[in-house]
Amino acid sequence: MLGLLWLVIALPLLGAVVLLLGGPLTKGRIDRWGHLLGTALPIGSFVISVLMFVELLGREESERQVSQHLFTWFETRGLSVGMDLLYDPLAALFLLLITGVGSLIHVYSIGYMAHDPRRRRFFGYLNLFVAAMLTLILSANYLGLFLGWEGVGLASYLLIGFWQHKPSAAAAAKKAFVINRVGDIGLSLGIALMFVTFGTTDFAAISAVTGEVGEGTLTALGLLLLLGACGKSAQVPLQAWLLDAMEGPTPVSALIHAATMVTAGVYLVVRSNFIFELAPVAQTVVVVVATVTLLWGAILGCARDDIKKVLAGSTMSQIGYMMLGAGLGVAGYAFAIFHLLTHGFFKANMFLGAGSVMHGMDDDVDMRHYGALRSAMPVTFLTFAMGYLAIIGFPGFSGFWSKDKIIETALAENLVVGILAVLGAGITAFYMTRLMLLTYFTSKRWEKGVHPHESPKVMTVPLIVLAALSVLGGVMIAGDWIVEFLAPVVGEVEHHEPPLPALVITLIVVATVALGVAAAWFFVGRRDVPREAPQQVSFVTRAARADLYGDAINEGLVVGPGRHLVSGLTTMDNRGVDGAVEGGSSAVGGLAQVLRTVQNGFVRSYALSLLAGVLLVVLTLMVVNFA
Repeated sequence: MLGLLWLVIALPLLGAVVLLLGGPLTKGRIDRWGHLLGTALPIGSFVISVLMFVELLGREESERQVSQHLFTWFETRGLSVGMDLLYDPLAALFLLLITGVGSLIHVYSIGYMAHDPRRRRFFGYLNLFVAAMLTLILSANYLGLFLGWEGVGLASYLLIGFWQHKPSAAAAAKKAFVINRVGDIGLSLGIALMFVTFGTTDFAAISAVTGEVGEGTLTALGLLLLLGACGKSAQVPLQAWLLDAMEGPTPVSALIHAATMVTAGVYLVVRSNFIFELAPVAQTVVVVVATVTLLWGAILGCARDDIKKVLAGSTMSQIGYMMLGAGLGVAGYAFAIFHLLTHGFFKANMFLGAGSVMHGMDDDVDMRHYGALRSAMPVTFLTFAMGYLAIIGFPGFSGFWSKDKIIETALAENLVVGILAVLGAGITAFYMTRLMLLTYFTSKRWEKGVHPHESPKVMTVPLIVLAALSVLGGVMIAGDWIVEFLAPVVGEVEHHEPPLPALVITLIVVATVALGVAAAWFFVGRRDVPREAPQQVSFVTRAARADLYGDAINEGLVVGPGRHLVSGLTTMDNRGVDGAVEGGSSAVGGLAQVLRTVQNGFVRSYALSLLAGVLLVVLTLMVVNFA
């Protein structure tokens, strides 16, 4: 079965080609069934992924790495790069997440996009997104990874701006594309440095010789890879695109936040563990960036009224937890992936749940216009509640097991970082409880003429499946299964004693979460909610509403200086370079104009000129002789 590894990528890629090119060729006939084809092919990839996973489990630990050479991509005098695939425990888990959750999002999209006239193209873009992410995950070298990396960036641009008739959607797509290019510069420079240093971009070949390279080079490599990861995974300072990306259709948000794009950065860091383990400075920077981001995203979620943007801030924060786990090294790699998987379940559940709410509320995203929807949309409410309990870390739910493991590891490695991670858990409980109260509880604040209703089964069935996974996802930690399963890729977990017993840490985290829930009830649940956000608010609230001035910081540090630099270079080009070139041509033209008056075509003028020349020569000779 493992010989069909290439087919996992080929199926959604085929769907993208057929759906995007087949429409014009068939004069639109494919529009009637294109969405069904676009859904069936990722499901086919999921079935193959499950069968391969079962076969992988049946192998000995030392044999759980399968390579497949498809063809030589390109070959030069100093570098040969093959289109090679690598299937190991890390790739296996990602494949299940991408194809499994991705397929559920495709099924949901059948109902959500039912009346969109460009539905075929939408499913083509979804297929392209999945194929690009699978290429990223399955590549055996960094150049193949970069191919998928750029494919994900292209697909996200197309999907975020899918409704390009909206200026806000077009601007959001451009913003995501540009900011991600900044991160991509880091990754591309890192790959170039790998080639110069190692003469290859193959994971296995680089891993075998990293011990022979100086720490400075490895630190530079780690920082460049981190820059790339910050762009794709929306980590500070390249986080500003994520909330704007909510302008795309809601299934796109679910796909980006749960199964594909934002998880790519975490994958890159974990896959490159052989570099970061020998570059402690780069590891420390990963931890700092992750800690700042998990608090940054959580704070953004506290002040937003747009339900999708609250969830987007939540994603930023939760990816911060994953990056924190990855930055903690061998002790945290497996837990970072564990939280990535559980987050994929409950975040897809909640994003699709938000889409279901929007479907019943005439596409209104303002939670201040919701209230008391639990009775009008019971399936959406119950499934969303499972995701809510998972993300806040309610005991027994998937997020409880995965996030607590990262917090416990952080406390063992660095007390300050661990305390900040606990604080982040409390803030998460506050803003997610606020979301639940504003949406499903409190009083009705519906717009006149809006009649909330439950979504069709094609949308609610995926919600039910994802809700079940949100509850049961924690079984992966039973007996430390995921730790042992990933050990061949990330190494054996080093056990460090936390400052307090594990049970005490759990109780502290649960108590912090309870305080967050209570604070949300005190400030939101027991008060009347105005339909419009109050204008007189504290500085902290204003800052959170402005995304902690992320755009202003980018404008001041990057966009503004960049604009002035380009303006200066343009002026220098126009007045300096062009001036010199045009000045020379003007001088020649002026001289030609003077000479043109001499060459007038009249014989008498030429005779006079000849006479003047003769007289000048005679006078010169006379002066010389008399002197």
